[in-house]
Amino acid sequence: MKSLFLTSLADLQGLTVDTIIDVRAPAEYAEDHLPGAINLPVLSDAQRAEVGTIYTQVSPFNARKLGGALVAQNTATHLQGPLADKDGAWQPLVYCWRGGQRSGAFATILDQVGWRVQLLKGGYQSYRREIVKTLYVTPLPHRLMLIGGGTGTAKTALLHQLATQGAQILDLEGIACHRGSLFGGINMEQPAQKMFETRIAAELAKLDPTKITFVEAESSKIGNRVIPPSLWALMVDAPRIHITAPLMARSAFLCRAYADLTQDSEALSELLDKLRPYHSGAQLSQWHAKVQSADWQTLAEGLIAVHYDPRYAKSAAHKGDAIHKIDLTDLDDGTLAKTAENLHTLFS
Repeated sequence: MKSLFLTSLADLQGLTVDTIIDVRAPAEYAEDHLPGAINLPVLSDAQRAEVGTIYTQVSPFNARKLGGALVAQNTATHLQGPLADKDGAWQPLVYCWRGGQRSGAFATILDQVGWRVQLLKGGYQSYRREIVKTLYVTPLPHRLMLIGGGTGTAKTALLHQLATQGAQILDLEGIACHRGSLFGGINMEQPAQKMFETRIAAELAKLDPTKITFVEAESSKIGNRVIPPSLWALMVDAPRIHITAPLMARSAFLCRAYADLTQDSEALSELLDKLRPYHSGAQLSQWHAKVQSADWQTLAEGLIAVHYDPRYAKSAAHKGDAIHKIDLTDLDDGTLAKTAENLHTLFS
């Protein structure tokens, strides 16, 4: 059985294993895990809690005895289930929280079966240290170009068109599972902060840092997820493209992009109520009336003009001038595709 010592995230790029196995409890796995890892827990959430309680309240010996029995039972279940069809050539990498007893016990059994097992030394914690080093400590080498503009100027759609043209992009809203506005979290569940950072690091690793990467201009938070410091520092200093479009084009685009929100009028009304600290009761009543009458375009126009644009203008005043400005007459797919083609040519 070999041990893998993680010295940087790049070590994961050249792995020759077939499967990465996270043997931690499901709740630990759900919070964050190595990219591509599957979860074969040797202790369930309840079993892990039980063993921990015995460890602190009874004795470490009793906890290890129970833990050993449970690990053996659960490992047998995995051998007869998800691993039953693996042949002798299969090569797994196994890890737990610290690379200790849970992964060691599981890997030992797999090794005795005859598989060529690798064990991640230091476990998930060694991986998390590299994520922190990359996104919290070390300056990133990437060259970013921000795409800015008011709400409804199709920045995310333009970003995806740039990817179609072959440009490098970093879709932070996609990674965060949030569309960035007050209404951006409806019907979407955000990953935990650690998982958000793992996904960012994985995307950054795929990019050529010598080439420009297009990123949508964001605030430091996307929904409840915080952009990690090293990336945020890079974004703050990055040059910016500014997109403008007529109010009618922007509201029409929002109606298309957020069409799913119109399916839940009650949830939409609850979100509108969160704007009460910023607008009069009369204004909120008008917007609620548009929800009840399903007048989505007028609602979108009102939110852009009265709520979003004034706030965007205030924040943009502190960001300096854009290096390139694009005034679009419409936000149709063809227009965005042509815009992306021109930008890719200009900044490639």
